[in-house]
Amino acid sequence: MESSLGSIRTAQRRGLADEAADRVREAIFAGVVAPGDPLREVELASSLDISRGAVREGLAVLAREGLVRSGWHRGTKVIEVTAADAEEVYALRAALERLAARSAAANATADDCAELDARVDAIAAELAAGGEAGRLLALDIDFHDRIYRLAGNRRLLEAWQAIRSQIYLFQLARVRLGDEQYREIVVAEHRELVRLLRAGHESLEQAAEDHVRDAGRSLIAALAQQ
Repeated sequence: MESSLGSIRTAQRRGLADEAADRVREAIFAGVVAPGDPLREVELASSLDISRGAVREGLAVLAREGLVRSGWHRGTKVIEVTAADAEEVYALRAALERLAARSAAANATADDCAELDARVDAIAAELAAGGEAGRLLALDIDFHDRIYRLAGNRRLLEAWQAIRSQIYLFQLARVRLGDEQYREIVVAEHRELVRLLRAGHESLEQAAEDHVRDAGRSLIAALAQQ
């Protein structure tokens, strides 16, 4: 039987552990490897044409990102998308987003706000063009990456990066489970965040938190309907 990992691109040997992590991450996000699926070092090493050691290091990168879990005598598996995990991840992100929004508003210039507007324009253009879920979400995450960088807090940025891959996977699950609300509100919500940030409005922090908590509630509701 042909391996489900056959579509992962062969590693390009720039740094094999990082390359392995990139390829497996791509496969997870593309749905080639589903939540709960095992990730076997021997199979991955053969598919990527690299050593098991490089694969092991690459899986360790993904474990630090929270995308995979390993257990003694249980091997490594892609994380499940569960309501309990969604509660934890979105609660943490909501707290981070409040601080990021407040700090970004204190630092952002007019040019920075124009750059954020351009990122929302890119989301709107992708949506108008048919908006494949993965591409839409990549643009969404890119918008928030910029907010965290504008915050100017290295530890805050590192905290965001630690859950970033999980957020992308969870948001993919949300859209793939049929949450059309995402497509209906994604542009308006991001435009409102930029408007409040530009104005330094006191309601920005709450809007940033609500943006995240609403996303979490939508995912949990979609999971309950499975």
